[in-house]
Amino acid sequence: MLLIDTSIWIEVLRDKSQVKAAKLKEIIADRNYYLPIFTKMELLQGCKDEMEWAKMSSYLAVQNYKKPDYNSIWENVARLYFELRRQGITVRSNIDCAIAIIAMENNLTLYHQDRDFEAIAKHTVLKQKKLDLESAD
Repeated sequence: MLLIDTSIWIEVLRDKSQVKAAKLKEIIADRNYYLPIFTKMELLQGCKDEMEWAKMSSYLAVQNYKKPDYNSIWENVARLYFELRRQGITVRSNIDCAIAIIAMENNLTLYHQDRDFEAIAKHTVLKQKKLDLESAD
C-alpha cells in the first residue's frame, strides 16, 4: 500500500498537459493508495481563489486518507525531528515528519518528490520512493 505525498499531487495538478497524471496512474495502477490527511491542508492552503478552493475541496472530499493517532502524533513528530537534528539532519517541515510518522506507523511506502523524506529514510525505517513523473521509471 502507498502513501502519496503532497509534493506528488502538486506536480500532477500543475501539469496542464496531464502527462504527469497519466504517469502517476500508471505507477499506482490498481494498488491501494492513501493521502496523508495533512495533504488536504497543504493543497487547500495553496489555492489561488474561491473557485479553485471549491474545486480542490470537492476533489479532496472523496479521497482516501491516512490519519495519525492524534493522541501521540505531536510527541512522535517532535521526537523524530529531535532525533534527526541530533544526527545533523534538519527537516524543513514538521508536517513532513508527521507524514513520515503516518507512513511508518501504517507500514506504507511513501511516494514523494521531497528530499527531506530521503534524509528521514536514511535514519529510520521509513520506506520511500522519490518518483520522477517526467520519465519512465
